[in-house]
Amino acid sequence: MSLYSTLEEAIDAAREEFLASQPDLHEDDASVSQFSLQKYVMQDGDIMWQAEFFAGEDEQGECLPICSGEAAQAVFDGDFDEVELRQEWQSENTLHEWDEGEFQLEPPRDLEEGEAAAEEWEDDDSPSDKWA
Repeated sequence: MSLYSTLEEAIDAAREEFLASQPDLHEDDASVSQFSLQKYVMQDGDIMWQAEFFAGEDEQGECLPICSGEAAQAVFDGDFDEVELRQEWQSENTLHEWDEGEFQLEPPRDLEEGEAAAEEWEDDDSPSDKWA
């Protein structure tokens, strides 16, 4: 699992990974049917992202499907609004780190680090929080 500190980095890495998995395919001819995304809150409060592209809508990975069809292709082609993608993310789907490499849907509150991460998550002043 590769996590990235920005959404753009995660999408770029997912694009590269998709193309690498299909070496006979030229980037201009790539056709994706599904874009999936996952947001993580680390123990230190940092926000990390993971993204995936799939050729078929029925394929599954580690992330949650966000858009399909033409919308997924637009993200793959770089024609997307990051603020809009952040707005579409449902905060209840965010995974919180509770032990190194272990994640759950709720932040761990039994540890000092978990409480600090939960407080930062609840009020991280990110632009997407203003529309959520």
